[in-house]
Amino acid sequence: MTSIADQPKKAQDERPWLAAIREVLDRPLTSYHILLGATGLLLVLGLLMVLSASSVLSLRANGNSYTIFVRQLIWVGVGLPMAYVASRMTPRHFRMLAYVALLGSVFLLVLTYVPGLGVGVKGNTNWLNLGGPLQIQPSEFAKLALVMWCADLYARKEKLLTQWKHLLVPMVPVCGLVIALVVGQHDLGTALVLMAVMIGMIWVVGAPTRLFIATITVVGTIASYFVITAKHRMDRVSSFLDPFTDPSGVGWQAYHSFYALSTGGWWGVGIGNSRQKWGNLPEAHTDFIFSVIGEELGLFGSLTVLALFLTLAYAGVRIATRNTQPFVRYAAAGITVWIMAQTLVNLGAVIGLLPIVGIPLPLLSYGGSALLPTLIAIGMLLSFAKAEPGAQAALKETRRSRFGWLPSRRTP
Repeated sequence: MTSIADQPKKAQDERPWLAAIREVLDRPLTSYHILLGATGLLLVLGLLMVLSASSVLSLRANGNSYTIFVRQLIWVGVGLPMAYVASRMTPRHFRMLAYVALLGSVFLLVLTYVPGLGVGVKGNTNWLNLGGPLQIQPSEFAKLALVMWCADLYARKEKLLTQWKHLLVPMVPVCGLVIALVVGQHDLGTALVLMAVMIGMIWVVGAPTRLFIATITVVGTIASYFVITAKHRMDRVSSFLDPFTDPSGVGWQAYHSFYALSTGGWWGVGIGNSRQKWGNLPEAHTDFIFSVIGEELGLFGSLTVLALFLTLAYAGVRIATRNTQPFVRYAAAGITVWIMAQTLVNLGAVIGLLPIVGIPLPLLSYGGSALLPTLIAIGMLLSFAKAEPGAQAALKETRRSRFGWLPSRRTP
């Protein structure tokens, strides 16, 4: 028998790199820095790939290879200050805005049904004309509004959530109304993300397994109905099951997405050298930007993107679990569910694991309507990260050390 004295101590057994990782993860501002770093890298990579993927289309449509890229740069320039403002706000401010955001989103969704205001794009009447070239997609802002409202609702009903009726009412009817308005626009992709947010929020608050499974079953049945009753959606499902049966027709987009990914190899063909962006791959700078990333940056670039999104998810879960305020926990978890659900649906369609539903890849795809609410949500997560235990003290210490060289003000 080995004596206790002969057993190596835990500190001696622990490898130095594990100890270093544990030390970093134990720091109060780790969530803040991880979130800031992952978001910044995704934004920079997104701008770079939008420039590459849109250059040919932009040249053909506008006579300038940089037109689409400049527009995206402007959206980033608008979104970053909004994210900064959100990061400086408190949970109380977000709760005050929750109902306003929800009612405003519903109002804008209803306006898309008004002739002359609603704009149809590729069969989906989900855009709102604000005059001139400016158009927005209200359903993108509805994602953020729904998360904020659900988090505030559940925080108010914290002591009643052991009763199933308080888990579902009025949350499910309100979410159902928003989803119905989006489905009425023929935008099933966004509706699926909203359904994921609704189901995710029910799971986050600790719904019983039976209730959770029943909700998934009902939502899946409704989604299946809308797929079966629409020929173009059934065509997408058929293309998903076997995209090579009609590579020049319904399977065109999936076929060329696979081709782009397969030709990228380990390290890619080089930034700017994509061949599929020359017209073979529709929506190369929006819904299928990951295909161009795989072609130009190869498997290494694709895995890097996946790692950044996983890092983002880790930061969101960490923030949700380390905070004690109910609203912060629910909102952080809801934002994480929303961004990750949209990421999985987009990537699943690009690599052939899911049918093509036409939604952008967060922080990477071109488009201001999708980018702005996502950046605001990231700003909310940054605000929540600063509310973690010890974070405020660490921030004050950081500012003190950064500006410690300045002469202090003394009252004469």
